[in-house]
Amino acid sequence: MRRVPLRRVGALLLAGALATGCSDPGAHADGMAYSGSGAASTGEADDALLAYEHSVGVQLDRETIVPRLQAIQAACRDARFGACTLIEAQQSAGDRPSARAVLRMAPAGIEPMIALAGEGGEAGERSTRAEDLAVVVRDNTTEQDRLTKEMARLQGFEARPDLSVADMIALSERIAATQAQLEAAQRDGAQHRRRIDTQLLTVQLRARDGQQGRSEIAMAFREFGGTLAVGTAWTIRATAFLLPLGLVGFALFALLRAWLLRRRRRG
Repeated sequence: MRRVPLRRVGALLLAGALATGCSDPGAHADGMAYSGSGAASTGEADDALLAYEHSVGVQLDRETIVPRLQAIQAACRDARFGACTLIEAQQSAGDRPSARAVLRMAPAGIEPMIALAGEGGEAGERSTRAEDLAVVVRDNTTEQDRLTKEMARLQGFEARPDLSVADMIALSERIAATQAQLEAAQRDGAQHRRRIDTQLLTVQLRARDGQQGRSEIAMAFREFGGTLAVGTAWTIRATAFLLPLGLVGFALFALLRAWLLRRRRRG
């Protein structure tokens, strides 16, 4: 069996990679279609592909914050307003109760979920931002296409019967590296699709401003004894620290005054 030198395999791989890399990116820019809010048609690679993020603040009565968070979680878990994934949920009790929920859900469910969160409460701040992923999606599609073609070429070399063991090892390593790159690009593409097809919603629940003020006053009264003790202790420590300095200063002042009086009498 005739052996093919390793450098020949390397040259073939390099030629294949160059041929793939020099292909027209525009020819594959429409290879991935998206649906949902902000999605563009397959043939419109330059159109905006927007990933939306919403942030909403709601002021509620203190006793309704935790139940409202639970209602939001239940609505997401039951897909009441469409597909929904709960990314984060947290709550804090005490004198300043609050809760926070981060959801990724279908665009049609954003407004109903906001209405559920604000039911019986006061709407606070609200913001919406969008990130255009058109260029990122196009580049990812081109990268996936390039890596897929490179994999096909490498697998074609792998089927040749005249490769040596060293050549096969080098080729296998190249195939493994290309496969890893392709899988990473596919994961990135899936994440882009997810960000475009769904939207991120952050809901912040807080106590009403009036209740917050009363809570601050009540907290101040409860902490009065502790604050008084801390202030007294600080005063005692400061006095103990400054007393030696004061005594030394007073002695120096007395000596200076006596010296000045003695000098005047001599004069």
